[in-house]
Amino acid sequence: MGTVSVRKLSRKAHRSRIHLRMRKKIAGTTERPRLCVYRSLKHMHAQIIDDLLGKTLVAASSLDEGVRAHIKGGGNIAASKVVGKVIAERALAAGIELVVFDRGGYQYHGRVQALAEAAREAGLKF
Repeated sequence: MGTVSVRKLSRKAHRSRIHLRMRKKIAGTTERPRLCVYRSLKHMHAQIIDDLLGKTLVAASSLDEGVRAHIKGGGNIAASKVVGKVIAERALAAGIELVVFDRGGYQYHGRVQALAEAAREAGLKF
């Protein structure tokens, strides 16, 4: 019998596959938009998206000038907490209180969890 070769997916491909599986179930509406998280090695990004209109309503990132003043680096838990707080403040200012959390295929752990909890503490409901 011959050997069966199994090709392993790259981390990025694996994450995007998980994210696509999640996106089948999660969609942002006008009443309850989607809070989408993107995590890179150096930075954290968060967007609130209305999928029906296909528009980003509010965004925050560790690259924003207002956020950079409060953090040392962008790829740590402290930066994630600041980004979560800023996205919640901007959302509440735009009249958005209820959202659906989209972890982006990442584990709900570490930086993603810190961002979500900071957004909840700042007033977003999900």
